[in-house]
Amino acid sequence: MMVSSIDEDYLKDLTLTSTKIGIIFKMVFLYDTAIYFYTLLIRIASIKNTKAAAWINGRKELMQLIEASLDKNKRYTWFHFASLGEFEQGRPVLERLKSENPTLPIVITFFSPSGYEIRKKYALVDHVFYLPIDTRTNAIDFVRILNPRMAIFTKYEYWYHYFDELHKNNIPLYVISGIFRKEQIFFKWYGSLHRKMLSMVSHFFVQNENSRKLLNELGIENVTISGDTRFDRVIYNATHAPELKIIQDFTKGNKVFIAGSTWPDDEKLIAKLAFSYPDWKFIIATHEVNPARINELTEFFPESIRYSDMNRKESESTENQYINSDIQVLIIDNIGLLSSVYQYGDIAYIGGGFGVGIHNTQEAAAFGLALIFGPNYQNFTEAVDFITIGAAFTIKNYDELANCMEKLIIDSHKKECGMAALKYVKKHTGASQAILDFINRS
Repeated sequence: MMVSSIDEDYLKDLTLTSTKIGIIFKMVFLYDTAIYFYTLLIRIASIKNTKAAAWINGRKELMQLIEASLDKNKRYTWFHFASLGEFEQGRPVLERLKSENPTLPIVITFFSPSGYEIRKKYALVDHVFYLPIDTRTNAIDFVRILNPRMAIFTKYEYWYHYFDELHKNNIPLYVISGIFRKEQIFFKWYGSLHRKMLSMVSHFFVQNENSRKLLNELGIENVTISGDTRFDRVIYNATHAPELKIIQDFTKGNKVFIAGSTWPDDEKLIAKLAFSYPDWKFIIATHEVNPARINELTEFFPESIRYSDMNRKESESTENQYINSDIQVLIIDNIGLLSSVYQYGDIAYIGGGFGVGIHNTQEAAAFGLALIFGPNYQNFTEAVDFITIGAAFTIKNYDELANCMEKLIIDSHKKECGMAALKYVKKHTGASQAILDFINRS
């Protein structure tokens, strides 16, 4: 029996479709297996690791808690953040949305304990939860209970079953402050499942042209270059920074070097620098504030004082002088203070550059500080730009750090670099309103 060309085309399309379905099915199986083993590893780590324990304990009977907490008659707007940094990045959009719609019910979820524990009592939303583990059953139950009117994810975090369930229920899903690079799994030959996730997003708001171009190459056209919402947040922080009396008392008009989100490789260099500049005050905020890290930091700076100790001494003291003015180094041993501490600085060192990548540069730049960071900064557009415009310097070793310091102790140079940083930040604000304008039109 002869088969017509139309039948042949139909059979080819059917074969290709079934092949794609088979590939996706296999990839979902591998994805589910990876989620299972990831959860198992965290469970094992939780025996000794407090952060892992918080991750596990926070998800015990979580779905029952969510169902008991939510009002079945409401449709919630769902914001999801990986951690605290992503929360601060997406916060301007959330707060502007709430300002425009004061009665709008909002639910936040966090993947990481460092976000949840700090913001679990955030007053502008109805509820804050951990994100239940991304299984098909959890996604179905969560979306059913939440009944979201839309979902907004910030920068990273792509969860297959949640995206799939939102897509099946025709619930708009927006990714804001998205950023894409060629080396990500979406653009690899083995990234078919992750490309499938991208196809489930209603609209992408990306930080730069390269991200738009990479998505376009995958056939994804629902993309707007809106910029990074974090710029809106850091400018707000800088113009509304609270007075910190303890920091004022510590600095007392001295020149101040602030090192934010540091790791041991950073701290080794800064300890040597502090020794070379005894007339400067140094404030160190390590990336993690667990007791082990704080103890490690005090080994680098044995004659330092901790912020918590200063806070205690201030509350106990009946005199204005409650700290030895000869102490050169202050260790910030809590989370959430760094963004306000930068207002007392002259130079900012941003940690992480000797590891996987530097941390937030915009917070310090918003206060007009000259910036220094390690060599692994290339994946951060603003860091590259700060170097290009002369607002920042990158270093690979102590000698280069000392050379930067020598340049920046000259007030005119330091001021010029800081003003360039601040001008750049101000130029890049406005992403949050652009995103909301688009969503409101949709």
